[in-house]
Amino acid sequence: MLLTVLYLLAVPLLVMLAAKRWPVIEKISPMVILYVIGLAVGNIGLVDEPARKVCTNVSNVTVLLSIPLMLMGCDFRAWSAKAALKAFLIGLFSILIVTIGGFFLFQKQAVSAGIPHADFARVSAAMTGIYTGGIPNFAPVSKAVHLPDNLFLLVSGYDLVVTSLYLLFIVFLGRKVVRWLFPTEQHSPTLDDTPDTPATETVPDKPFRSRLANRAAGIGVAVVIVAISYALSMVIPIDNSTAVIILLLTTLSIALSFWKPIQKLEGTFDTGLYFVYVFCLAVATMVNVHDLEFSRYIFILYYIAFAVFGSLLLQLLFAKILKIDGDLTLAASISLINSPPFVPMVAAVLHNKSVILPGIAIGLLGYAVGNYLGIGIFMLLSAV
Repeated sequence: MLLTVLYLLAVPLLVMLAAKRWPVIEKISPMVILYVIGLAVGNIGLVDEPARKVCTNVSNVTVLLSIPLMLMGCDFRAWSAKAALKAFLIGLFSILIVTIGGFFLFQKQAVSAGIPHADFARVSAAMTGIYTGGIPNFAPVSKAVHLPDNLFLLVSGYDLVVTSLYLLFIVFLGRKVVRWLFPTEQHSPTLDDTPDTPATETVPDKPFRSRLANRAAGIGVAVVIVAISYALSMVIPIDNSTAVIILLLTTLSIALSFWKPIQKLEGTFDTGLYFVYVFCLAVATMVNVHDLEFSRYIFILYYIAFAVFGSLLLQLLFAKILKIDGDLTLAASISLINSPPFVPMVAAVLHNKSVILPGIAIGLLGYAVGNYLGIGIFMLLSAV
């Protein structure tokens, strides 16, 4: 059991450290590497039943700690532009339309594949979490709605395939499509107009002890938030206590993100991401690939493709109708679908650096509302 805990905690840390040294790992995605490692370890006979129970317990704890850590690391005051708010709202609206529409479109195939109605609603909820806040929202929403482990791995695996194709589309055709749809826009300031400046400034690194203390303090605050949320959930008369805890965690964490002492804590977002990676490794380790039947559930791949590319199409259509900047719309799409770190890439593709700040802010808002929307979608679709 001790070896299992060490494995779950050490491997994601090593992968994250390696990603900082070798950029190719970041391009492949640390999550993909952890999924492969988890599946390999879990399917070669090294994991017995007690170890699987450890994986379950570790995944339950880390997903709860990841929420406050990541949300406390977000600056929700970083944006104020009306255009950004409009782009954010049409992004959410588009994602909800395609997610709900896809649920009914692929429902018969889900029934034919033996997926119960409630479980397919859980798939839709998890997808809503992903595409309004990225992978960080996927884990807590999946846990809140009790998405089965095999479906969790299928959705995350198919998501990696579709979003990779989506990124290729953005890189090779994104600028051409936006310029064709929005030919009269003025784009300034651009990346091309930016004077040459050093890529990075020389800033002295803080002592390791200081950085460690910051992360320890962040984890301590997260533990307190989890404890308070758990205590409050005990007095709320709702059957799904996990969903209540997730929503309470989200609300308390957002509120605390505006408190100056919390804002001074550095590294909380990265620490939260580390716990998400631990969660994903634990889940992958528990899954038996022989039971996944990818071909049987191929319609989930089609559902995800419908959601990702359908939401982009709707966002561009609404932006055209409402006269919202096309570059900002594309940045909002990738920030919601793939998460804020991809926004600078879109800015580079578009040669328009002005979308970076609002694009990242839109993604941060997605982190904030993703848990609410994911759980709400499950409650709606499971009741239909």
